[in-house]
Amino acid sequence: MAAPARVHNPQSVLFACELNSVRSPMAASLLHHMFPRTLYVRSAGVRAGELDPFAVAVMAELGQDISRHRPLTFEQLEDWEGLNFDLIVTLSPEAHHKALELTRTIAADVEYWPTPDPTAIEGSREQRIQAYREVCDGLLLRIRKRFARGGNVGL
Repeated sequence: MAAPARVHNPQSVLFACELNSVRSPMAASLLHHMFPRTLYVRSAGVRAGELDPFAVAVMAELGQDISRHRPLTFEQLEDWEGLNFDLIVTLSPEAHHKALELTRTIAADVEYWPTPDPTAIEGSREQRIQAYREVCDGLLLRIRKRFARGGNVGL
């Protein structure tokens, strides 16, 4: 059975992870740059962390500036603008559980995209930043596949 049209063509998307400092801001930036006028895109975390400089650097390699991103929690986002999203894409187990709790009181679809946390990688600067690039590349592929409209999705 086909999913409702809203699921296939959401107009507002929230990406969520644990700290809103790496994965969710990267994903939100990627999607926003693909559809700057047709999709409303935000990100949030279960807890607010500090924006990660490696995430900023990797996004800058793609010509996207996330340096002004300020990590928000679900609660802060709800207080400031509400949680009126068609789709919540969760990138970590903790965020997924939080989103499922929220959907008891808000009408949003939830998709879980398990995404590794690149902050867990140890090693040289190059090894660490490569882990962030791999996460970014994985998010980009997933976003292109999920949000492709007529096959005309690019960065």
